[in-house]
Amino acid sequence: MSLAAQRVQQHPRRVLAIVAALLMGGTGATFAVANLAPDAADLPVRTIVEAVQALPAPELTAATHTEALRLYRSDVSRSADTAEILLKRLGVVDPAAAAFLRADTLVQQNLMGRTGRNVTLEANGDNSLLKLSARWSPEDDGMFKRLSVTKTAEGFVSRLETLPMTASSRLASGTIASSLFAATDEARIPDAIAIQLAEIFSGDIDFHRALRKGDRFSVVYETLEGDGEPLRAGRVLSAEFVNAGKSFEAMWFQEPATSGAVASSTASHNLTKGGYYNLAGESLRRAYLASPLEFSRVSSGFKMRFHPILQTWRAHLGVDYAAPTGTAVRSVGDGTVEFAGVQNGFGNVVMVKHRNNHTTVYAHLSKIFVKQGQSIGQGQNVGAVGATGWATGPHLHFEFRVNGAHFDPLTIARQSEAIPVAAAFKPAFNTAAAQVRAQLAAAATMQSGNVQ
Repeated sequence: MSLAAQRVQQHPRRVLAIVAALLMGGTGATFAVANLAPDAADLPVRTIVEAVQALPAPELTAATHTEALRLYRSDVSRSADTAEILLKRLGVVDPAAAAFLRADTLVQQNLMGRTGRNVTLEANGDNSLLKLSARWSPEDDGMFKRLSVTKTAEGFVSRLETLPMTASSRLASGTIASSLFAATDEARIPDAIAIQLAEIFSGDIDFHRALRKGDRFSVVYETLEGDGEPLRAGRVLSAEFVNAGKSFEAMWFQEPATSGAVASSTASHNLTKGGYYNLAGESLRRAYLASPLEFSRVSSGFKMRFHPILQTWRAHLGVDYAAPTGTAVRSVGDGTVEFAGVQNGFGNVVMVKHRNNHTTVYAHLSKIFVKQGQSIGQGQNVGAVGATGWATGPHLHFEFRVNGAHFDPLTIARQSEAIPVAAAFKPAFNTAAAQVRAQLAAAATMQSGNVQ
């Protein structure tokens, strides 16, 4: 007779009570079932012994050694690099690899002495080279170069390939405390993106003179990658800049190739023609730029100042921009060169005639790059900053005249006409603009601390 049957005979009332509790459910059900099971101490115990064949020690050691000691390192190439210097900086001591790098034509032409190329290296546990790759993007054509040096059974081999880059989008924001570049450095935004920001809003903001402490910006931009590694900044996809309390917004938009296409503001390095618009659909390319100086790290505001003698606006003179000698000076709009030469206190001066009886004047130049009668486009360099004529130091004297009267160029730039998105593409634009608003709102939440 089983142990369970014996207990039923010995304690019939207790067993019936337990079964009733089980049928009713509740927290006691598990306990009742467990008590009906045989005691583990009463169960038979059997020991099973089985031989296991171990992996031979040399094979185990070799397998572990191979897997554990694959070493990966990366760095950026420098102009002074030689084969030995580059390998040593990457932690590799391999005379055979160094000899190959010195002798290989592809390596010498594309890596040694070149700066800024992303180098990745794979080595074994003996710090011997297994593979070296260098990546860079020489042109803004959406492609990148990859140079590979690989160790084979016959020795090292090199290979140069041209491959497409991929684009990912990044969000960032910052606050102006001393200059635009200081703020973008703090937010870890590439210089190329900072310059694009200045260019995008160049019809609304004079970044040399109009920046204020506390101005802020948010930006969504492309990072172009090769094999998953960032190689260069792409284009700004959307941005907001708050200057002196006034908000300016921009988004990249290209008209769909067909009526059924959908425009997108997401990151993709598409080189087809497009432009920047505010979120109402008006083009940000104005007839005139707000500033005649190219924006660069050297000229990053708001350290720019008025000429030390004039200090402020003079009704019949114009605006003075202090800048280093040689800084590029550009035409703020399309036009024809009316005069290019030396004229009294202006020294070397260029005068450009625009439509509607508008004239711009660029004075005290160290060099002149255009000739009288020449047609020029907006943004084209007309000369370089200097100190010729009546000048106490290098600066650009700039005037904007309308029918001979002098006007604030920033006011003229903001008042110049803006071309809207074509009506046929407005629905696609509105869809993209809604996405941009969400992106900029997300970027604004990433506000970095003020730059000191």
